[in-house]
Amino acid sequence: MSERPLVVIIGPTASGKSSLAMRLAEQYGGEIISADSRAIYKDLDIGTAKPSQADQALVKHWGLDIVEPGDRFTAADFKQYANQKIKEIRSRNKTPFLVGGSGMYVDAVTLDYTFSGGYDQAGRDRLESMTTEQLQLYCSKNNITIPENDQNKRYLIRAIERKNVVGNKRNKPIENCIIVGITTDRQVLRQRIEQRAAQLFDQGMIEEAIAAGQKYGWDNEAMTGNIYKLVRQYTSDDITHQQLVSSFITLDWRLAKRQLTWMKRNKFINWLSLAEAELYLNRELASE
Repeated sequence: MSERPLVVIIGPTASGKSSLAMRLAEQYGGEIISADSRAIYKDLDIGTAKPSQADQALVKHWGLDIVEPGDRFTAADFKQYANQKIKEIRSRNKTPFLVGGSGMYVDAVTLDYTFSGGYDQAGRDRLESMTTEQLQLYCSKNNITIPENDQNKRYLIRAIERKNVVGNKRNKPIENCIIVGITTDRQVLRQRIEQRAAQLFDQGMIEEAIAAGQKYGWDNEAMTGNIYKLVRQYTSDDITHQQLVSSFITLDWRLAKRQLTWMKRNKFINWLSLAEAELYLNRELASE
């Protein structure tokens, strides 16, 4: 029997890629590896929109709850982790699905990045001495993709250092790999982000963020971005609840646009609407 293909479904936040992956994995006996740089953290479930416990009971998920907030976990770590899981899933005669919005994670696997590792301490010290605005400007001038949390100095420094971390990559994707990107009308995507925000707040996102802040501290890397920074401002009475919700939607919208900017550089992604992607992948998987 031939080896099952690696099915890669990539797209911006709230594009519907996770639901599509769930349907296909159920139908074709697959397991899902999350390619989300936020879902790796333990105890940050609602705020990172992890799959529900019900979904995880239906389809085995990997790439979730790998490290505690504040722990270091790089794209190189993810590549090693994902490749091991792909091998294990195939050994069970299952189909591996790599699904997420973190383009660096996906590219590291599908283009087989070689990471040089390490960093120059003098260079690190120089970057540490710069302000957030100076680091952002440095990224812009040197064609470095600004990270999802563009107010986090550690994220910005890591992005700058990572510019020279990738030693080599393939000029085409790895063998036996199907890559699909979910394209969505901008207005529809914005509406989906707003709808999902309402759902996440209803599910207790504020309470989760407060509990995580008390347990891990508000200043670690995982807690200084996205909803967690906003909840800290909210609990300090710096912003109102309405401002909290509005700002969260704005942050997710900006995240979606940054994700798309990164993904569009990968010329090997087959961009399709959600409905088209489902038809295409059904056809591809049914022929296996």
